[in-house]
Amino acid sequence: MRLSDFIENSMEAILQAWERYARSVDTDLPKQDSTGLRNHAEKILRTVAADMRTSQSRQQQAEKAQGKGPRTSSDTAAQTHAVARLIAGFSMDQMVSEYRALRSSVLSLWLAQEVFAQAHQVQDIIRFNEAIDQALVESIAAYGAAVESTRKMVLAVLGHDLRSPLGAILMAGDLIHRQKGLNEKGKVLASQVCTSARRANLMINDLLDLARCNLGTGIPVHLQQVELNLICHAVVDELRTAFPGASILLDEQAHITGQFDAERIAQVFTNLIGNALRHGDSTAPITVTLGNLQGVPRITVHNSGEPIPPEVIPFLFKPEGRYSSYSSGERGSAAGLGLGLFIASEIVASHGGRIEVESSEAQGTTFEVMLPTSAE
Repeated sequence: MRLSDFIENSMEAILQAWERYARSVDTDLPKQDSTGLRNHAEKILRTVAADMRTSQSRQQQAEKAQGKGPRTSSDTAAQTHAVARLIAGFSMDQMVSEYRALRSSVLSLWLAQEVFAQAHQVQDIIRFNEAIDQALVESIAAYGAAVESTRKMVLAVLGHDLRSPLGAILMAGDLIHRQKGLNEKGKVLASQVCTSARRANLMINDLLDLARCNLGTGIPVHLQQVELNLICHAVVDELRTAFPGASILLDEQAHITGQFDAERIAQVFTNLIGNALRHGDSTAPITVTLGNLQGVPRITVHNSGEPIPPEVIPFLFKPEGRYSSYSSGERGSAAGLGLGLFIASEIVASHGGRIEVESSEAQGTTFEVMLPTSAE
């Protein structure tokens, strides 16, 4: 019997084997019933059988072997199955193992009743494996996309919902701090509560910005005619107060006005200067320069100290790449850089500009913000 016919005629036995394996998978969620464990399996198998009966060229065969076959109903069933397994608590490895078990059970059941002597049997096995591989590729892609989408939405919702309790903590801390009769220790504790809540709120803002970028909406900017010098002055004064032992020099070589989002540009200044304060030489001054080169507004932040390793620089504005490959072993000036710089880069990009960085032992580290001429 041809393998495609065997799949159609022995569907119940194959589905029972599928169900037994799915039931053996250990997840944190409650076990499903027979219908849930078998979900989409029959449709996948029937489409696999139909695909095996369809003639194909060598080019089509090669493409299918690489998981690049045409999209059919089997693709839809495989994709939906992957999302259903994710919801049921299956890991991607467990879902892939499910396909391996399906492949093994089908071939074992078929070969148990066949005399392996006819030429078409080898071709049947090849076509079966191609069709299963195609379904597997579609399932993996759908599973990965669903995980990524879920991660992004959770990040966005978490960042948004944490703002309310943090606002309540800030308000309560401020009220406690202003209470009459509060002793000095109480005032210190109330101030610490407010400071920690503000720091957490800044982290939440970064998470929300990251979520917006992940969701493809980018960081929104509201442009209006503003003066960058005033914004930079305010940020530098604030950081001087927060870091009284640091030396921050402001070199105003040009007067820059134009269409900018004042709050977002202040965030760029804060992130760049803050990184210089945390990762530069604390005994050397940080220089912030406002200039204009050939009509293009340029802002630089320079600090001395340990340089950023050359292999890290390409990933400075891509936190996902740095965290996956570099952060676990980073020390010194490279450690912790990433999210703040990523957000600064996205804000500048939303203005139509870019950020570049140079770092060496002799020259120190310089971040340069270049804004478009249209922003003047």
